[in-house]
Amino acid sequence: MSLPGENTKFYETPNHPFQGERIGEERGLMGRYGLKNKEELWRAQSELRNFRREARRLLGDITGDESADGGEFLSRLKRIGVLDDGDELGDVLLLEITDVLERRLQTVAYRKGLANTPQQARQFITHGHVTVDGRRVSIPSYKVEIVEEGSVAFDENSPLADELHPERAEGNE
Repeated sequence: MSLPGENTKFYETPNHPFQGERIGEERGLMGRYGLKNKEELWRAQSELRNFRREARRLLGDITGDESADGGEFLSRLKRIGVLDDGDELGDVLLLEITDVLERRLQTVAYRKGLANTPQQARQFITHGHVTVDGRRVSIPSYKVEIVEEGSVAFDENSPLADELHPERAEGNE
């Protein structure tokens, strides 16, 4: 238990810290998504764990009560892009860690072609070169909603807004 005003962790560490297979998988995900440290990965895993826990709770509560159908929960997951439009409450249990990591601003900027690597996308974001809906966002773990995905771009005042800048990704418009 923490004291008021103290920071608390938003993630859970693995129960068995020295498992070679898990460490190898984590290392692969960290490289693929350009994560700074394992804390970011564990935070995403905890977020996914909370999604699954809420889905199991809602599935167990369905006893004919209309208020317990999970409509708000499902609409939130669809809004952030973790679920597709046709998915139902049971599909939340089939989600993987990659579904959560794909919605990070760092990954969206890289997939959109704003950077050559996920690590470069992280650097552009932390240095304030990327905007979402015209607002500068400097947090690589920002969850990009579906409606915001098209508005991820370089800041107009950034030197990277120039198409001829040497750090721009090759083949971009």
